This record gives sequence, structure tokens and C-alpha cells, in this order.
Amino acid sequence: MNSKIKFLKEQLKGLNLDGMIVSNPINISYLIGIDSSCEGILLITRKEVVYITDSRYIEAVNNVITIEDEIVVNDVRSVSKYDYENFFMFCENVGFEENYVTYSEYKKIMHTYKIHNLVETEKIIEKQRMIKTEEEVELTKKACEITDECFMYLLNFIEKGMTEKEIALEIRRYFMENGADDISFEPIVASGKNSSMPHAVPTDRKIEAGDIITIDFGCRYKGYCSDMTRTIFVDYVKEEYKKVYDLVLKNQQLTLKEYGEGKNSKVITNMVVNDFKVNGFDLVHGLGHGTGLEIHELPFVNSRVENILKENMIVTDEPGIYIPGHFGVRIEDTVLVGKGEGEPLTKSDKGYVVI
Repeated sequence: MNSKIKFLKEQLKGLNLDGMIVSNPINISYLIGIDSSCEGILLITRKEVVYITDSRYIEAVNNVITIEDEIVVNDVRSVSKYDYENFFMFCENVGFEENYVTYSEYKKIMHTYKIHNLVETEKIIEKQRMIKTEEEVELTKKACEITDECFMYLLNFIEKGMTEKEIALEIRRYFMENGADDISFEPIVASGKNSSMPHAVPTDRKIEAGDIITIDFGCRYKGYCSDMTRTIFVDYVKEEYKKVYDLVLKNQQLTLKEYGEGKNSKVITNMVVNDFKVNGFDLVHGLGHGTGLEIHELPFVNSRVENILKENMIVTDEPGIYIPGHFGVRIEDTVLVGKGEGEPLTKSDKGYVVI
């Protein structure tokens, strides 16, 4: 049987659930390996698993799912009202994805399947996705490798007079022509004063001598995301940048050492928060987040929630300092949580990079 579904069934049993309806296409993709663009619904009981889709996707799905997976694929047109109403007949409690399903969809599920008791599952699949398999780690490493190669390319591509928009467009072009499926999010290219905005949108501002440039970008490889930020300099490094850059880099490297099995994400974040405050700065966003089939997924590394890190989680490490109206610095790696410390999967230079 499909190992991910087998694990999920064990989790459901522990929650006293006899079945589950999976609607989120990302979670369906994770469980059965199909492209998340396929439209369908996954029905799970302790005895059977059925994926219902329509004729547009049947061939593509059957090309992925094997006999060993023990998953039945049905065309929605061939499924009768009787099949729907009887699928969960012997299930007292059936789980659903309360964070994805709307209220109208909830009512439709209750009506269609005649379920006795529909139960919230509290992101059970998203929590399962936090621990990456060996294959998922390798796919993420490949995405990170392509991202590192893109960064090296950009160092020779970026010139004075070029706009932020032109650089962002080149990032997208490079990924699409060098092995990536797509970008994992819209690239952030923020130069000069624009770098003081953590989520700046690329503009027509032209690169100038003495600029600081923050580039936050990543790609997808076979569905899995990379995420990296580097802050670079044009022609020379202004003295006002150095103190901030050194402080961010110090904390970024210390965080890497803390990304180990059993470490508390809130404690790690507060370590950075406190060091920034001592030096007169604030950490205005989270320290990191999980990546995988989505660019932002569990676990989140911030000072609001406590998550205990586990080996083979993949999270970002991205401290940043932003001085409104002046400049900002962010340094970020995609990191594999290890037994003792984290392994950066993005490996581009983090010293003063001057172009």
C-alpha cells in the first residue's frame, strides 16, 4: 500500500476516525503523487481509498497511480448517487479539512455522503508533511541547487542602469530555461531605499553605484520549493550597511546551529529577537517557515507559537533588519533540520558580495 496513506490511516485510527475526505489538491498531490492542478476528491476509509475526478484527468492520474498503491480511480460521471451515499455507510466519524473546506462545501459533503459525524482533523496531513521523506529531501536539494546556480548567474547579469523589474524577469526566465518547473513565488528584488520593505514589489527603479540590493527568490522542482535571500552591493559597501549586515549574518549562522532535533522554534526566535533589541533593532517578521509542496507550510518559526523541530523537517532561516526609508538586509537559506544542527541546502556566498 501507498506508505503515506498507510501512515495517515494509522493517524486516523488514533483519532477514532473511520475515514477522511481530502479536498485540498496539495494534500491529495502529497498523498498519491498526482499533479496538484488535477481536480478531484480523495475518499479514505480503513478498507479502501478512492480518488474521484473527471475525464480530463483520468489518463494523467492512471499514469501515476500503480496497482501497489491500492487506490481506485473513478470518473465522476460513472459514480452513482448510491455509490456516494454508501461509501461511508459503516463509518461513525469521518474527518475533513476544516481549514480548506468552505461552509457551503461542508453542507454539500454532509448531504452527498450522508455522513453521521463530520469531524475536524486539525491539519493532520499538513503535520504529516512536515517530516520529509528521502525523496522529498532530494527534490528540494535539486531546487536549491538550481537557485544557487541562478544566483551565480545574476552576479554577472546585473548591471547599473538595469531596473528591479528586469532582474525579477530574468530570474523567472533563468528558472524556466534551466530545469525548474516554475518560480516558487514572485521574486523580490529591492534596491536602495526599497530594500527597507520586507516584501517589496520590483519597480522601475534603476540600479546605481553604492546600492544595496535584496534578492529573495526560489523555484519549484518536481513540485518542491526552494527559498533563498541574498543581500548584495554595487561597486562598494557603505559603512552604514556593514554593522547591520554583520548582525543579520551572525544571527543567521547562529540559527543554523540551533536547527536541530528537539529544539524549540520559539526559543530560537527569541534568541534572535533579543540580540537584535540589544543592538537597537527589531525582528519584524518570523524567523522562518517550512517549505515543501508549498512555499509557506508548517512548521512556522516565530515568537508566537512553539514548534519542536524534528530531523528531516525543511525550514527557512531568514533574519532581517529594515530601517524605514533607508535600507534593509535579509539573509535566508532553505535548511534541512538535522540531529544536531541544520544543513543549509542553499549554499551561495553570504559574505559581502560586491558586483
